[in-house]
Amino acid sequence: MLGHRELTLEDYTSILRRRFWLIVSCAIGLTVVAAVLARVIPPRFVSQTFVLIERPQVPEDYVKPVITEDLEQRVASLKEQILSRSRLQPIIEQYDLFGSKRFHLFGKKEYDMDDRVTMTQKAIGIKPIPSGRGGMPGFYLTFTAGNPHVAQEVCGRITSLFVVDNLQEREETAKGTTDFLKQQLADAKTTLDEQDAKLAAFQQQHFGMLPDQETSNNSNLQALMTQMNAATEALSRMQQNVTFLQAMISQQAQNDAIPAPAAVAQDERKKELQDLIDQKKLLDAQYTPDYPDVIAISRKISDLKAEIAQSPLQQGPAAAVTSRPDSPQLQQLKAQLRAAQQSMVDERQQQARLEEEIRTYESRIESSPRVEEEYKEITRDHETALQFYNGLLAKMNESSMATALEQRQQGEQFRMIDPPNLPEAASFPNHLLFEAGGLAGGLILGLVLAGLLEYHDTSLRNEKDIWAFTKLPTLATISRIEELAAANGSKKQGRNFAPSDESLEGARS
Repeated sequence: MLGHRELTLEDYTSILRRRFWLIVSCAIGLTVVAAVLARVIPPRFVSQTFVLIERPQVPEDYVKPVITEDLEQRVASLKEQILSRSRLQPIIEQYDLFGSKRFHLFGKKEYDMDDRVTMTQKAIGIKPIPSGRGGMPGFYLTFTAGNPHVAQEVCGRITSLFVVDNLQEREETAKGTTDFLKQQLADAKTTLDEQDAKLAAFQQQHFGMLPDQETSNNSNLQALMTQMNAATEALSRMQQNVTFLQAMISQQAQNDAIPAPAAVAQDERKKELQDLIDQKKLLDAQYTPDYPDVIAISRKISDLKAEIAQSPLQQGPAAAVTSRPDSPQLQQLKAQLRAAQQSMVDERQQQARLEEEIRTYESRIESSPRVEEEYKEITRDHETALQFYNGLLAKMNESSMATALEQRQQGEQFRMIDPPNLPEAASFPNHLLFEAGGLAGGLILGLVLAGLLEYHDTSLRNEKDIWAFTKLPTLATISRIEELAAANGSKKQGRNFAPSDESLEGARS
C-alpha cells in the first residue's frame, strides 16, 4: 500500500525485492539504447589551437598605437567578419563541410548553403583567456567537424584568417587615420594661413598702434616732447642772436659807409632846405605861384631835394656797398648772420618735424584702445587656429609613426603558438558517457515505474497495511498457499491474507 501510510526501511527493501527485475530491465534496456545511439550518431572531432596576442615591439611611450579598442571587442569584431557568409562559403565549398548528404537520426538529410553556413558558424569556437591584470593575452580557437583531418585544416584556415585580418585591419585603420589627419591638417593649414595673412595685414595697417607698442609710443612721445621743448628754447636763442647780429651789422654799415664830413654836409643841406621851405611859405603868403621869386625858390628847393636824395648817406647801406666794399668786421658779422639765419631755418624744420611726429604718436595713443580690441579678436582666432594646427600636426606625426609600425608588422599582432592539433578521438559522442547516462537513466526510470506500480497497488501484505486500512488489530495470519492462489486465479496478495468476516466480527466483540 505505497502512499497510504508511512514507509519504513523494511518496506523499501520489500519493494526493491518485488520490483528488482523491472528496475534491472529498464537499466539494461536504456544502456543498450544509449550504446546503440553512441555508435549510430556521427562522430565529431575537435581541433584546437592557441593564438597569442603579442604586444607592440616598440614601447607605447615612444609610439602611441592608433587602435585603442579593447582586445575582447576587437576579437569579437574580427569574429563577426570572419564568420560572415562571404568568408565562410569558400571554405565550406573547398572542404565540403556539412555536405548535402549526411546521416541524420531519421534518415538522410540535405542542407542548403544557409544551413551549412549556420552549422559552420556554430562549429567555430573562441574561448578568450582572461588575465589577472585586466587584459587578454590570447584565446583558444576550435573547430568541430566529422573528419579529424578536415577539422585540423579548417581550424588552421580560420586561425590564418584571424591573423591576417588583424594585420590588415590594424594597417588599414592606421593608414585611414593618417590620411584623415593629413586632410584635416591641410584644411587647418589653409585656415591658419588665412589668419596669418589677416594678422599681418592688420599689423601693417595699424603699425605703431598695436597693444605691445603702446609703452614704446608713450616713451617716444615723452622723448619728442622733451626734444620739442629743447628746440623751442634753441629757436628763441637763435632769434635773439639774429636780432643782435642784425643790429650789429646795421651799426657797422653806417660807420663804414658814411664818413664824418659827408654827414656834416648832409646836415647843412637839410638845414638849407628847411630855410628855403620857410622862405617859400612866406612868399606863398604874399605872392601868387607865378611870381618870379616864388618860382625861383621852388626850383632851388627841388634841386636841393634831388641832391639830398642822391647822397650816399640817404641811400643807406646798399648805396654804401655799391660805393665802397665792406670792411672785414662787417663781412664777419654778415657771415655770422647768415649762419644764424640758416640755423633758424633748420631748427624750424626740425621743430615742424617734431610737431608732426608728436601728432602721429598722440593719434596712435588715442587709437590704441580701439585697435587693441580688434587686435585681440584677430589674435584670438589666430591662436585658436594655431593651437588646432599644432595639435593636428602632433597627432598626424604620431599616426604616421604608428602606420609605419603596423606596415612593418611591429605592432600588436596575433601569433599562432600551437598549430591546430589532429584529434585522435571523437569528442562526441563519448561511448562511456552515453552508456553511463543510459544506465543511470534506466535505473531512474525503473525506480519511477516501481514507485508508480506500488502506489496503485492496494494489496494488504502485513499487519501494518491491515491497521492502516481498517484501524483494527490482527488476530491471526495465514501463510500464503501458492496452489490455492493459482487455482483461484487471484492476484498476488503478498505473504498475508485479509481476515474473514467472522474473524472481523469476533475481533469487534
